[in-house]
Amino acid sequence: MEQYKQEFIEFMVHSNVLKFGDFTLKSGRKSPFFMNAGSYVTGTQLRKLGEYYARAIHDNYGLDFDVLFGPAYKGIPLGVATVMAISELYGKDIRYCSNRKEVKDHGDTGILLGTPLKDGDRVLIIEDVTTSGKSIEETFPIIKAQADVQVVGLIVSLNRMEKGQAGKESALDEIKERYGFPTAAIVSMAEVIEHLYNKPVDGNIYIDDTLKQAIDAYYEQYGA
Repeated sequence: MEQYKQEFIEFMVHSNVLKFGDFTLKSGRKSPFFMNAGSYVTGTQLRKLGEYYARAIHDNYGLDFDVLFGPAYKGIPLGVATVMAISELYGKDIRYCSNRKEVKDHGDTGILLGTPLKDGDRVLIIEDVTTSGKSIEETFPIIKAQADVQVVGLIVSLNRMEKGQAGKESALDEIKERYGFPTAAIVSMAEVIEHLYNKPVDGNIYIDDTLKQAIDAYYEQYGA
């Protein structure tokens, strides 16, 4: 596993973004782990997060695209932090764009924040995590309605590796099959487990035998 992935896993835990215990997800599933990108709250955290996304984008997609689109609301700071990191790390200027939840009818009108989308733009979508794929159902039509653009892919921070809406493949695989663009994550839950299971991080064991059994049971039911 690449060094930056190992660092990112520990960064999620230290930032209280990836937590272990007993959680009820929006889908109603009872999960032994929970990831909330809204817990990145400091400038240092956002700068580091942008760098991890930038490295994963570079590794999975290269930098041959024009716009990074972050769906409202969590995708807005993700997109901004990441285009800044791409500029710093790789010297490439990528435009950022997000949608508004409500269309603005005065001043800077429309549904978009950031750059307008133009015919021929190559757009990469950035999100925190995709559990069911429902967010892409909302985002994809918004992007395609603005201009004749090409969506080149989706990048998320964590691949939860569980069944999507259709109940067979993972949400990321379902998106790839339905919309025809590739999907990728900075890390997968398999990599998280590999790195944290019975291995001390700053003196703490985050995934012990008991939690590993709970995770295994969760994936027996919901794993893709």
